[in-house]
This record gives sequence, structure tokens and C-alpha cells, in this order.
Amino acid sequence: MDRSQKVESVAQLNAVFNEVGVVVVTRNLGLSVAQSTELRSKMREAGASYKVAKNRLAKLAIADTDYTGLGDMLTGPTALASSVDPVAAAKVAVDFAKTNDKLEIVGGSMGTQVLDAEGVKALASMPSLDELRGKLVGLLNAPATKIAQLSTAPAAKLARVFGAYGAKEAA
Repeated sequence: MDRSQKVESVAQLNAVFNEVGVVVVTRNLGLSVAQSTELRSKMREAGASYKVAKNRLAKLAIADTDYTGLGDMLTGPTALASSVDPVAAAKVAVDFAKTNDKLEIVGGSMGTQVLDAEGVKALASMPSLDELRGKLVGLLNAPATKIAQLSTAPAAKLARVFGAYGAKEAA
């Protein structure tokens, strides 16, 4: 890379660090091209990204962001998984690492909160933002449904009583 490409790469990484909610640092221990492509496609499906970046350039890019605590983790063959959803990147990286021993979770960060490998695994076990929204809508919708059932129940009971009296007199 020449100097202008390095400057552009640092600027792109810095923009990513300013937009995302979580960054997971992984260590590549010999992933094949097919495995790396599979991991990238799973990340894209979850709304995350996976990028191999030079450690020196990544350290320069995190200098003015909330992710400065990641600097110590950027040694060796590392790659960065990131997503706006605080759970998506961690969930995909941990799931992939479970089935493939060539990917190691080093740690991560949620803004200024630095996480070790166990912290990233705990984060991955949490429900995603969409799942939480679904649960919240379900909780908000349940009382309205119960109120509707309670308001229609007396009318239904009254109709059944009138129907029984009508059937009795007809017999």
C-alpha cells in the first residue's frame, strides 16, 4: 500500500468506528478462503461486517474514537467484526468460532466498555435488537388483547343465555 491508500484506509476504518455499536476482534488461525467467505456472508446477513485490517492502521483509526481500548488486542493476524446492533457481530463471530477452531475470539468493545473473550460470548448470548423489539411489542399488545376479550365476554355470555331461553321456549 502506498501512503494515500493507507490514509484512505484509516479514514474508512475511523468512519466505521464512529458509526458502529460493537467491535469484535478475532484472530485468524489459518481460515481458508471458503471459510472466510462463509463468515463474511453470515456477517452480511446479520447486518454486520468483517474486515481484515493492518493492525498499525487500525490502531491509528481508533485513536479518536470510543474504541481506543482495543489497541492492546490488535496483535498478530487479527480481523474486526462490527455492527450497529450491539449483538449481531458478536453473535455471528461466536457461532462461527464454535464450529471452526481456526477463528479465535480475542475480545471486543461496546463503545468505551472493553470486553474480553468471555464478555463477547456473554454479549452473543443476549437477544438481538429485533428480538427485543418483538418482545416489547408483544408485551404492549397483550394488555390490549385482554381488555378486548374482557369487554366482549359479557356480551357473548348474554347472547348465549338468550339463545338458551329461545331454544327452551321453542322446544
